[in-house]
Amino acid sequence: MSVPRGTQEHRKDAQRYASIRAAVLTVSDSRTTATDESGPLIRELLTSGLHTITQADLLPNDEERVRGTVVAWLGREDVDAIIITGGTGLGSRDRSIEAVRPLFDKEIPGFGELFRLLSFQEQIGSSSILSRATAGSARGKVVVVLPGSRAAVELAMQRIILPELPHLLREIRR
Repeated sequence: MSVPRGTQEHRKDAQRYASIRAAVLTVSDSRTTATDESGPLIRELLTSGLHTITQADLLPNDEERVRGTVVAWLGREDVDAIIITGGTGLGSRDRSIEAVRPLFDKEIPGFGELFRLLSFQEQIGSSSILSRATAGSARGKVVVVLPGSRAAVELAMQRIILPELPHLLREIRR
């Protein structure tokens, strides 16, 4: 597939964001720092892409604590992107979307749409409708909310986030 000239120019200009400072949050009632696979995978993939991890944490599914942490990170000068894993399902305790969506200046609906399409095609078929993964901009930063599964994180990071993160940040900050 050829990339349109305008998109090529945007991506070229986005190279000034080739090294992004990111905060990573795992939201789970069942994972600990010893058993969390998704948060460390996000950090590993980001650093292998020459990005920097400035903050990382693991919190239970508590809407107010998650929102408070994200608000604090949005106020940090050393954070360009926040990636959250967990709390995106349909269970009563899954509240990451509710915690973060009110903070968005703009939602990026294409992220969730593409993630669910790829999940449908490559991993879980029609069960992909259960995912509420989303992304948005908030205070000049990229915020992404992913499912907690390692496979979902790997798919989203490698196929969408890492290729588009500098471009997203360029668009948000222009």
